[in-house]
Amino acid sequence: MQQPYNPKNENIQVFVKDKLYPRNEAKVSVFDSSVQGGDAVWEGLRVYDGNIFHLEKHLDRLLASAKTLAFADIPAKAFIKDAIKQTLKANGMHTDTHIRLTLTRGEKVTSGMDPRLNQKGSCLIVLAEFKPPVFDNSKGIKLVTTHTRRNSPMHLDSKIHHNNLLNNILAKIEANHYGADAGLMLDNLGFVSETNDCNIFMVKKGVLLTPHADACLTGITRETTIELAHELSIPCVERNISVSEFYNADEVFITGTMGELTLVYEIDGRIIENKTGSAIRETLYAAFKKLTATMGEPID
Repeated sequence: MQQPYNPKNENIQVFVKDKLYPRNEAKVSVFDSSVQGGDAVWEGLRVYDGNIFHLEKHLDRLLASAKTLAFADIPAKAFIKDAIKQTLKANGMHTDTHIRLTLTRGEKVTSGMDPRLNQKGSCLIVLAEFKPPVFDNSKGIKLVTTHTRRNSPMHLDSKIHHNNLLNNILAKIEANHYGADAGLMLDNLGFVSETNDCNIFMVKKGVLLTPHADACLTGITRETTIELAHELSIPCVERNISVSEFYNADEVFITGTMGELTLVYEIDGRIIENKTGSAIRETLYAAFKKLTATMGEPID
C-alpha cells in the first residue's frame, strides 16, 4: 500500500541543522554522512490531539543509537524537543501528524568512510507531515514471506535504529512484486522476525505471542502492546515462532508508529481464519487508542 501524497504538505517547514527551511529549500550537503554511507539514526513519532506520543521513549532510543554509533557530537534532548515543537508550531500541526526525526553524523570535510572526517557536528532533521496511519484497519493487510532475511546481531544489531534500510527495502520490493502490503521477514534460523516495517503478533487459543526481538527492533508500539496485554490480564509470550504457526493463528496483527495495531488477514495466500472469534487485537487496539488520547508531551 502506497501512502498517498497529501497536498497539505506542499508548503511545510522542515528543521535542518539549526533552523527551519521551506520544503523546497530543506537540504543536506552531498558530503553529509547520511548521503555518503547511510550513517544516521532516526525515529518515527506521531502527534495526537496536541500531544507527541511517547516522545521521551523515542528520544531515548535515538540518543542511544547515536551513542552506539559513536557520534562525536550528540545534541541535548532539550535541543531536539525544541526543534520538534518549533516545526510543529510553524506548520500548524496539532494532530494526525507523523514526524520523521533524523540525526546524521554530519558533514564531512571530504568524501570517505572515516568518521574522523566529520568535523562540522551532527545534523538534526525534523520532517513533520500531515499523515494518517498508513494502513486501513477496517480491512487489514496481506503479507508475503520474503527471501531477504532480517539482519542478525552477528552482522548488524537491529537495536541500532539506523538509516541503513536496504535490508528492509529489499523485502518491501519483494512484497510489491507479489502484490502484498508488506514483506514478512525471517531471521537467520528461519523463524519469523518482523515485517519490513513493523513488529508482528499472533493470537492462538487466547494467548498473545510475538517473536523474540533478536533480529528485529524492540518497537515502542510493540512494548506498549505487551504492557497493555499485562494490564488487561491477556497472557503474552515471546518465543521463536514459525511461519506455519502464523498461517494457523486465530489472529495476526502488526504494530508500529505508522500502522498502530493493524490486522493481517492473509499470509502467503493463506487466509487467517479466526474460527474462535478471538477479539484480542480489538481489545488491545481500543486500549491503545485510549492511551493516545490521554498521554503524550504537549506541543505548547
